[in-house]
Amino acid sequence: MRLDQFVANSSGLSRKDSKRAISAGRVQVDGKMTKGANSQVPEHAKVTLDNQALALPGGLYLMMNKPAGVISATNDSNQPTAVDLLPPELARQVHIAGRLDKDTTGLLLLTSDGQWSHQITSPRRACPKTYRVTLAEPLGEHACQALEQGIELKGEQKPTLPAQVLQHSATEIELIIREGKYHQVKRMLAAVGNHVKALHRQSIGDIVLDPALAPGHYRSLTAQEIQSVAEPD
Repeated sequence: MRLDQFVANSSGLSRKDSKRAISAGRVQVDGKMTKGANSQVPEHAKVTLDNQALALPGGLYLMMNKPAGVISATNDSNQPTAVDLLPPELARQVHIAGRLDKDTTGLLLLTSDGQWSHQITSPRRACPKTYRVTLAEPLGEHACQALEQGIELKGEQKPTLPAQVLQHSATEIELIIREGKYHQVKRMLAAVGNHVKALHRQSIGDIVLDPALAPGHYRSLTAQEIQSVAEPD
């Protein structure tokens, strides 16, 4: 977590006032003054403001049904973001664990716990992600086999990990991947001569999008959902 975010979340100061306090030399990390607002706070580091120890409140773990048309970012001056859909007191405390494209809908996880989000995004964990994919053309048998064997994408040195394909209709499939490459699902389908018309993420690991959540709405994760990805590397 960035130092200015840590100070803001643990002190009640705004992000702007936190940056000012850091620039003024009022903040120390493990006994050393730092004026780098964007520096990362090491795990278990002792952070003080005016010689008073700071501690983060309990972790926040949220799921959102991301609508189309918003980007997966904490802030953007030109476009609406998923975090803008949260109340301000939550928005300034969380970051996104596993982003979605602007036009992709479905499960988005947001948390204040950097270690927890690392368990989701770390390539070492190969956390499975399930997508419902609507295609422009029927998916042929050879294309399906290619997806399940792994595909070489342009600009990548290694083929994708084998995917799982469940066919619901000629042009609608469920695709399970264990990576998070840039525009991966769209690039995989393009590589087999098809085009993604609509993309919806249904699950990450054992966390499944709550069907009661309308687009743009969110809820806290249950303890079971949190623990399902909280195992250490």
